[in-house]
Amino acid sequence: MENLKASIKRELSGWKKWQVSWLFLATIIILGVSIYQKDTWIGILASCSGVICVIFCGMGRISNYLFGTINTILYAYIAWKAKYYGDVMLNLLYYLPTNIIGWIAWKKNMNGETNEVYKKRMSVKMDLMLLALSLVGVFGYAWVLKLLGGNLPLVDSMSTVLSVIAQILMIKRFMEQWLVWIAVDVVSVIMWVAALSTEGASISVLLMWAVFLINAVIMFVKWFIESKKVQKEEAKNDKQEEI
Repeated sequence: MENLKASIKRELSGWKKWQVSWLFLATIIILGVSIYQKDTWIGILASCSGVICVIFCGMGRISNYLFGTINTILYAYIAWKAKYYGDVMLNLLYYLPTNIIGWIAWKKNMNGETNEVYKKRMSVKMDLMLLALSLVGVFGYAWVLKLLGGNLPLVDSMSTVLSVIAQILMIKRFMEQWLVWIAVDVVSVIMWVAALSTEGASISVLLMWAVFLINAVIMFVKWFIESKKVQKEEAKNDKQEEI
């Protein structure tokens, strides 16, 4: 028990009061609604682990990958029941291995003073290339999902392809990941609203995506401000080196 308390204290060190409150509020809301709606224990655990994961990710904590792995496995099962095969493949064939890669990449780029990962920003050229790649990927994968007989193939494809891209940006520590996550979360909320009348639907999973959306907006602002500071410091250092 003492080790658990020490771990929690370490993970929350340096957090502002509102950030700690957001973590507990989001988790308690999902837990409470899920229990009230008599959701399955799998849905409840998937939702809670997912919420903790994205908030810890936004706060730059490497432990987000541990909670992300739990969420990945459970969410894949729920998505299978709802016939969202794109999400199933995304979680089992992509998120599981990239969680390991992300852990390694972040561990090499942690700020020892703040216990947060260092953050970066993309160039305009990279943004345009990313947009083009996203469009090709979304429409191409939608065609594949339609052949498989999946529900809402275009929407499912958007969720899957954009998630792949966002995960890469997350591993690379780019601030722009949160813009892509916002798009993913909006699409995913639509998917699970449509799935409420089908077998395998989960109220807690729908609520989880809604919380993800709110969190993505909050963390975009946080990473934008912090990455901008890093960008200014790098520009200042480059100027001094030129002199």
